[in-house]
Amino acid sequence: MDQIQRSPAGTTSRAYQLHPARTAILDLFNLYLGRNSRQKPEDTIREPPNKSQKRVLALNRELPPPNEQFLLDFEQLQSQFPDQDQLRSVTEAILISLVVQCSSHAPRAEFILFALRSLCTIRYINWDTFLPSLLSSVSSVELPGQGSQTMPAVSSSSLLQSGMLPPSSTITNVSNFQSSNPASPLPSVHPIGSPPQSSVEPSSCAALSPVKSSDISSTGQQSKTRGIPSIRNSDISSLRQLCCKIILIGLEFDLKPVTHAEIFHHMLNWLINWDQRHQGVDEPDTLKSWRPDKALIAWLHSCLDVIWLLVDEGKCRVPFYELLRSGLQFIENIPDDEALFTLILEIHRRRDMMAMHMQMLDQHLHCPTFGTGRVLAQTPNISGEAVVQLRLSPITYLSVLGEPLHGEDLANSIQKGSLDWERALRCIRHALRTTPSPEWWRRVLLVAACYKPLSQGPTPGAVFSSEMICEATIDRIVELLKLTNSEINCWQEWLVFADIFYFLMKSGCIDFVEFVDKLVSRFTEDDHLLKTNHVTWVLAQIIRVELVMNALNTDPRKVETTRKILSFHREERNSNPNNPQTILLDFVSSCQNLRIWTLNTSTREYLNNEQLQKGKQIDEWWRQASKGDRMMDYMNMDERSIGMFWVVSYTMAQPACETVMNWLTSAGVADLLPAPNLQPAERLVATREVSPLPMSLLSGFAMNLCMKLSYQMEESLFSGQVIPSIAMVETYTRLLLLAPHSLFRSHFNHLVQRNPSLLTKPGVTLLVLEILNYRLLPLYRYQGKSKALMYDVTKIISALKGKRGDHRVFRLAENLCLNLIFSLRDFFLVKREGKGPTEFTETLNRVTVVTLAVLIKTRGIAEADHMLYLPTMLEQIMATSQHTWSEKTLRYFPSVLREALGGRMDKRSLAIQTWQQAETTVIHQCTQLLTASADPNYVVTYIGHSFPQHRQYLCAGAWILMHGHGETINGGSLARVLREFSPEEVTSNIYTMVDVLLHHIQMEVQQGHSQQDLLLKACASLVFFVWSHELLPLDILLLALIDRDDDPHALRIVISLLDRQELQQRVKHFMSRAPPEHWLYTGLFKRVELQKALGNHLSWKDRYPVFFDDIAARLLPVIPLIIYRLIENDFMDPADRVLAMYSPLLAYYPLRFTFVRDILAYFYGHLPGKLIVRILNVLDISKTPFLESFIHQISSPNPVVCPPMDYFATLLLGIVNNVIPPLHNNSKSGSTGDASNNALRTLHNKPPAASQSGSSNASEGQKAFYQIQDPGTYTQLVLETAVIEILSLPVSASQIVQSLVQIIVNIQPTLIQSSNGLHGGSNGGQGSVLPTSPSGGSTDSLGGSRSTPSVSGINTSNFASRSGYSCQQLSCLLIQACGLLLAQLPPDFHIQLYVETTRIIKENWWLTDGKRSLGEIDSAVGYALLDPTWAAQDNTSTAIGNVVALLHSFFSNLPLEWLEGTHLIIKQLRPVTSVAMLRIAFRIMGPLLPKLANAHALFNKTLSLLLSILVDVFGKNSQPPAAVEASEIADIIDFIHHVIHYEGQGGPVQASSKPRPEVLALIGRASESLRSDVQHLLTHLKADVDSSIYFASLPKVPNPT
Repeated sequence: MDQIQRSPAGTTSRAYQLHPARTAILDLFNLYLGRNSRQKPEDTIREPPNKSQKRVLALNRELPPPNEQFLLDFEQLQSQFPDQDQLRSVTEAILISLVVQCSSHAPRAEFILFALRSLCTIRYINWDTFLPSLLSSVSSVELPGQGSQTMPAVSSSSLLQSGMLPPSSTITNVSNFQSSNPASPLPSVHPIGSPPQSSVEPSSCAALSPVKSSDISSTGQQSKTRGIPSIRNSDISSLRQLCCKIILIGLEFDLKPVTHAEIFHHMLNWLINWDQRHQGVDEPDTLKSWRPDKALIAWLHSCLDVIWLLVDEGKCRVPFYELLRSGLQFIENIPDDEALFTLILEIHRRRDMMAMHMQMLDQHLHCPTFGTGRVLAQTPNISGEAVVQLRLSPITYLSVLGEPLHGEDLANSIQKGSLDWERALRCIRHALRTTPSPEWWRRVLLVAACYKPLSQGPTPGAVFSSEMICEATIDRIVELLKLTNSEINCWQEWLVFADIFYFLMKSGCIDFVEFVDKLVSRFTEDDHLLKTNHVTWVLAQIIRVELVMNALNTDPRKVETTRKILSFHREERNSNPNNPQTILLDFVSSCQNLRIWTLNTSTREYLNNEQLQKGKQIDEWWRQASKGDRMMDYMNMDERSIGMFWVVSYTMAQPACETVMNWLTSAGVADLLPAPNLQPAERLVATREVSPLPMSLLSGFAMNLCMKLSYQMEESLFSGQVIPSIAMVETYTRLLLLAPHSLFRSHFNHLVQRNPSLLTKPGVTLLVLEILNYRLLPLYRYQGKSKALMYDVTKIISALKGKRGDHRVFRLAENLCLNLIFSLRDFFLVKREGKGPTEFTETLNRVTVVTLAVLIKTRGIAEADHMLYLPTMLEQIMATSQHTWSEKTLRYFPSVLREALGGRMDKRSLAIQTWQQAETTVIHQCTQLLTASADPNYVVTYIGHSFPQHRQYLCAGAWILMHGHGETINGGSLARVLREFSPEEVTSNIYTMVDVLLHHIQMEVQQGHSQQDLLLKACASLVFFVWSHELLPLDILLLALIDRDDDPHALRIVISLLDRQELQQRVKHFMSRAPPEHWLYTGLFKRVELQKALGNHLSWKDRYPVFFDDIAARLLPVIPLIIYRLIENDFMDPADRVLAMYSPLLAYYPLRFTFVRDILAYFYGHLPGKLIVRILNVLDISKTPFLESFIHQISSPNPVVCPPMDYFATLLLGIVNNVIPPLHNNSKSGSTGDASNNALRTLHNKPPAASQSGSSNASEGQKAFYQIQDPGTYTQLVLETAVIEILSLPVSASQIVQSLVQIIVNIQPTLIQSSNGLHGGSNGGQGSVLPTSPSGGSTDSLGGSRSTPSVSGINTSNFASRSGYSCQQLSCLLIQACGLLLAQLPPDFHIQLYVETTRIIKENWWLTDGKRSLGEIDSAVGYALLDPTWAAQDNTSTAIGNVVALLHSFFSNLPLEWLEGTHLIIKQLRPVTSVAMLRIAFRIMGPLLPKLANAHALFNKTLSLLLSILVDVFGKNSQPPAAVEASEIADIIDFIHHVIHYEGQGGPVQASSKPRPEVLALIGRASESLRSDVQHLLTHLKADVDSSIYFASLPKVPNPT
């Protein structure tokens, strides 16, 4: 107690302690307190606390004067000192010390309160300094007794620095991962006994919440159980009680916001840590027996009184929102007190209401589909700071307020069986079925705890724990076993799964020992599940992974694990004993036993001797197959031999590897003859061709053999002395395509790690570039490595573009970079480092801008950072590019690019002027160099001494000299000079020649010459350059010409060049080398001569042979660009003709599917039907999953009618079945949603013949990656095909959207009607409170009209059954599918969606019915906005609920940039005149605001629009239909508070989160138009330091208003 009564150090400054008035004031107070002024404060501890003893001692003292005299004495003393401010400070300091000393002495405490009241009457107390100092002193006093659990003292200054209201450092951060049910069952809670209290009598505080005397333990018991003197606890209780009484007096005055904030913070701290002193007690029984005493309950109630006064909406001293984010409701040990429980209940109720605005409807169904390249992720800052290279999360777990949470700790804390656990497993199971990129897996996986280094900290952004991956992997195995047991051939599915499983195991994401344990348990539960040896085969694939070998060799549980692995063996019984898979499965147990036998001697006794003996059969077959000099002929193996060789790959990988390598080199070697125009140099030896190994054989190889082969082949390909055969290169690439997860390597990094000098050899660089450009481009895109490869290739380009002579490597690298840029489907940095001009060539810079235009227009910009970076990116590109785009090209560009590039000055006139100035010199030089009589030695002089500004016009000068007759000039000299140029100079020559050529044609036409003759002459000249002497690369020349499309002649010249027979022959020759699906080709590849493949200019001195490269192949990325440019210039017929001519060549284009999808989206609304059909024919229609009805639709002569509803419904059903992650009940159950049914539904979804519109071209079963390299996954293929279908329909976007929305609006009654013949559910069960509200399946609730609810035109007879779902499940998934599909379409469709959905909402009859009471309408809104998932279960779905869920599904798949279009929703809904419509608008748009947290401008715009409709309803001049209290929209007010904190933080709200000043200013301006009662609730959301606790806590900034 001496610590309480001693004045705390630091409470007052030394100056005040020495002030002459201090003694006098202290004596005055001591006199009235009845204390001897000479008595030391420490002596008071000797005062016994017993009241009777106090009375005896009082007889020995003088009685203090009457209280009424105090003020007169104080005023008299006050007049003796001139400095009143100092006197006031000294008085406050003394009062604070007396509060601390006398709080447990009731009469003295009463006097202190009296004195404070008296001083208030003369306005002597400055509450804004007194209260913070008092609270700080109390905290300091309490600190010594708090042990390790300290309670920080908070001052005004610290509050200003840290932001408003940090929660106590002692509170446990409890995260509730379950989304709150928006329809909270809690009734409206009214404060029980917690009105604002002005009285400060002790009895009034105790009376707030009477506690039964039996609930209160005696003080004696407390002191015994807790080991802390009870007097100590009662003194702290008294001190806090007195403080609360003083604060209640202070709150009668107008205090500053900062003071209110500080009081609030301390009160919360006290409440949260009310039992803090007892947390050090170890015995739980002791804690259970302890209950709060009367004194503690008294100060708790006083504390609650203060808090209720602070958040009272009449005064609004502190927003109620601060309670919602305080964490008070999560205190673990809630005292048995009704008043506190009432507050906590109210906090929960209002948090539930507020959270509803943060969460999208059916949020738990929003899951990655892998149908898009975009990752669905919100990427808030972690702990307020951006994490470098944050791994984006594919799903986000929601906090109780609906905001996303991230991180490893979060993933590990999710409880098995919870909604979030099921959502995570749904995502992983879908990933295992649909095989997204390994890049996606790396982003979301956590290393299993047993493999994680102790020093490694938590991984940011990862969302799936090892346990989740393990369970989902076992589920997938069970799925595949059920399919296998059903005698469905799913060998391909097993192969795909084995690749992923190997990757997961090698990455350390699955604890192998735990995995085996759980797998055994699963099979124990279902004895009939494991009938085949597939599980043994899967485990045999991974048995050589280091982590698995350790588990079987050194782990303490190795014996038990080995026994469990061996228990999976089953005897293979198959009707076809010679089937390769049957043979492999028959022998795989033997392979596994042999492997384990070599691993560990201690486990040998558990091995199956019969299986070990069976291994001798493998050895015997191998001896027979490989004896003598006979070479194994892989092209003519029978099925048994294939099966046995697969088996050998598991037992003798090294011999098998050597055999394969021997086959690939079995034809021997041959010398490569030098080209006729070159002198023989060093001898070049190449391997003769054999047939590459077929995919059907490679697919069954053990993963270990594949690893060995890939490394062995790399050794031969890149380090060998002999030039490899095309067969070896082809086999190598087939291996990488077969196992994209397990075998992928980033070639440049991988080869440099193997041997740093490898890439310095020109032959190696050429081979790597050819492999990447013509074989592995889609694989790199699938892996998410296109950007990294682009940066690597750019380095090569940058190093070579100024280097003389290296044309072949440079042009190949440039062509690869072109393809890489076109392959990108999301935003990219043009430089890895992100700063400075690009290292691209002029050609690549131009193509980058076009690619950006296509990306932004067809896929949108996904991230806020990308939107901010775009202007910088354009500056980086334009810093080294002089190009300007034509008006016709710019009109199709997205507006953001059009505005940035439209103002660029066209420098072509300057270029022509420069040419005219240099023309005389250039022509003179060309005459000396190129005429028939020219001196041959002048070539050397020209190369060595000509100026760069003249060299760039060499080709232009040559063209002038030709006059259309190439034979008049010396092509050999020109070729020699151009070869000696750097690649950059050749490019410059091409661009300047095109400018000069077009300028000359224009001048000649003006002079009256025939345009046709001029074009023929120009083409003849260009043929000389490209074909006759092969001086220039055709692809660059064509790109240069189409970039001058504002000249009327440029595109005509392009078309003429494409029509030339020389080019047609080259293309035919290229296509004769191998089919487009090269991986299926089993014949001999023919090596083409270098000069024939690439021409003179590129081959020149080079002798290294080509593998896949060809002039025709270089045109693959160029032809799509030509088509774009022709359409931009309305050359529709020529575009059609070029496509018809080059469609066979485009079959070789690895990105042709993406090209078709993007061009249809880019020019949507501008393409004639005939050209659309021509574009579609670029695809292999038979291998694209188009609906048959679509093919009939587009091939019909007059396809102007909108397809029937059944077509759109079937399209959505295809997305549900193949793209949306299946809803998955536990696979152990036999319900319709179990694993086998899901797998059957997904893999073999061929609709019955009853619905012709449902049948599809796509072949059944899971596809391997190499079969769908573009777009990459089957889910992408299905979704993008649906997009292509929609974009190709010959009807307007409006009609399409109306059809889709109509299906969604009435989907539940349609499906229910189809399944049981009912027109909706029962309308019974409605109470009299809401007789006319939409509920049940009543037809009234199902749309704008009251007609039949089902959608006509849908063949419902087998609709639900075709999905494998119940009607309720299917209806919700169809909404998700529709939102996903619409989000892939161009913005034209979005506008129509917003118009159509708002029309349906506005026309809903109960919103327009003015006779309804407020209660009815409120209840109706509650029903209408239920999640369709929950509503569908009891048939209470509504049109509005479905429409809002559709919009939310749409929003969640939309890139950030396109979210700006959502503002049309509010514009369409206005004028909003009712609270019901206001709620609907906030419910639609509210969840968007967290997504916009890092896009400040877009956030401000969206918030402004929401505030504008708030003004519509609650504005000063608005007249709502009935008077509505401001308290009716408390949840919206709370939400506005929360979301601006969220945006200020850039992510989930934390202790230090504070709004941005400009947002406060924005709300302040809007609130001026609101009614005073609503304006009052937004008091603190203003940029006003005198009214806002938030603005007062911000650093001092200029007033943003």
